[in-house]
Amino acid sequence: MIKTLASSALALAMISTPALAQSVAPDWSGPYIGIFGGYNQSNDDGDEILRFDRNLDGNYGDQVTTVPVAPATVGTNAFSPGFCGGMATSTVPTTGCRDDNDGVEAGVRAGYDMQFGNFVVGALAEYSVNNVQDSVTGFSTTPAFYTFTRELQSTAAARLKLGYAVGPALIYGTGGYAYGKFENRFRTSNLANSFTETSEGDDGDGWQAGGGVEYALGRGLTVSGEYLYTSLDVDSPVIRVGNTGTTPATNPFILAPNTTGTDMVRGNGRFGTHMFRIGMNYRF
Repeated sequence: MIKTLASSALALAMISTPALAQSVAPDWSGPYIGIFGGYNQSNDDGDEILRFDRNLDGNYGDQVTTVPVAPATVGTNAFSPGFCGGMATSTVPTTGCRDDNDGVEAGVRAGYDMQFGNFVVGALAEYSVNNVQDSVTGFSTTPAFYTFTRELQSTAAARLKLGYAVGPALIYGTGGYAYGKFENRFRTSNLANSFTETSEGDDGDGWQAGGGVEYALGRGLTVSGEYLYTSLDVDSPVIRVGNTGTTPATNPFILAPNTTGTDMVRGNGRFGTHMFRIGMNYRF
């Protein structure tokens, strides 16, 4: 008896499941608008360094050195203590750096999809506000620290989408162009030199790629979960390290023959962030 009931239930499930899936499966074709929010994590760049232009020729491959001490004819590397990815916790490099701050985002999107059988293709545009940070610090033998921080403040993107519909769910991959707006900050414990920003890079462009799942709730409403990786090329601000008027002539940044100063930038021109999102769309 039990075996008969189980067989009957299995047969009923096999008959009714396709019909049920067909009855609730939405038509993904058409325009939609939506909102989303999520968590942003900056890419690990612990091997980033600072780069220097001692002769102000635009090439950032020079070394900042101290005054030679006899019998040596060449000074030592003024940044021999090294670099770290993050904000300095003190002037002493052995105390390390504080990890970059992750952040959150919130945004809006609009798009259009077309369905061909189970396959769905589409395009969308998005705008979001962000607050994820990325810092790098150099330590000099003074001792002193020099920290560059950039914060992603907003992102705009235009992407294509390819998906596969399964019942009320749409599983998709997406990729395309991305643009970001940044705020740059510089801080140092060095009080012997002047620090002047001569060039600022406050925006960047690049690409986004990822995927997600969208699920139909009915009445045109859907919910989604999504992962995206965003990679943006960003110009570093240029900091001119100069003479305050009382800076000693032996200061490594203004040593002869170039006493004007030294230009300093961060070494990595690429900003990467992992974005984990949830959202809701309304499909017309």
